[in-house]
Amino acid sequence: MSFVDKVVLVIGASSGIGASTAIGFTKEGAKVVIVGRNEGKLQIVASECKKNGHDPLVINADISIDDDVTRIVQETIDKYGKIDILVNNAGIVRFGSILTGNLMNTFDEIINTNLRGIMKVTTLASPHIIKTKGNIVNISSVAGQAVPKPPIFTSYAISKAGLDVFTKAAAVELAPHGVRVNAISPGPVYTDVLENAGVKSDKETFDEMKTALNRVSTPEEVANMIMYLSGDKCIGVTGSNFVLDNGMLLT
Repeated sequence: MSFVDKVVLVIGASSGIGASTAIGFTKEGAKVVIVGRNEGKLQIVASECKKNGHDPLVINADISIDDDVTRIVQETIDKYGKIDILVNNAGIVRFGSILTGNLMNTFDEIINTNLRGIMKVTTLASPHIIKTKGNIVNISSVAGQAVPKPPIFTSYAISKAGLDVFTKAAAVELAPHGVRVNAISPGPVYTDVLENAGVKSDKETFDEMKTALNRVSTPEEVANMIMYLSGDKCIGVTGSNFVLDNGMLLT
């Protein structure tokens, strides 16, 4: 598929799924904007994108901060004049539960990024996406569809369940304007999300997660699904949530 001259705004692009998505879109000719909180990691992703013939716009920002979200959208429009595709991939994991006493602290931090921040980005970007009849892909998680086990993942699961509802609501509201909104719910994926949460993790940590297919996805697999959903082959798909979990929900 080709995304030549399409402007793709990737939120949470400093590593993992977001990084692979940005690189994948540049391979298909897109003009990419990469957003993240880690400047060093963003520059590494930018260098990989540049190898595909496109130097992306790099925006060091935190979507839990409203002013940063405003700046993200404005800098994108100032640079490219439009937004065709929005990929809401930003997400963090923090651990907390009722009995440990820190549930609300983790809830506030997670919601501000995983749900509220994404809602804010979508709100500001949508008028521009309407002009291009573009589309939005939200990266959710199977955690939003299952009982949190262990309960220290409660706040994360709630944020993803909320994102699933927001995806449907946005799809309904934007459909009359020709804009599609979909979600992808991965299971375990080899990324640094646990490491960023302060937990030592490696390949073995992910490999211990139980899935029906007895495997863990790569970020590239999710990126491929994002690009597929963003392309013309999915012109009739909106309000859907595609599960890419190697059968984790079956176990």
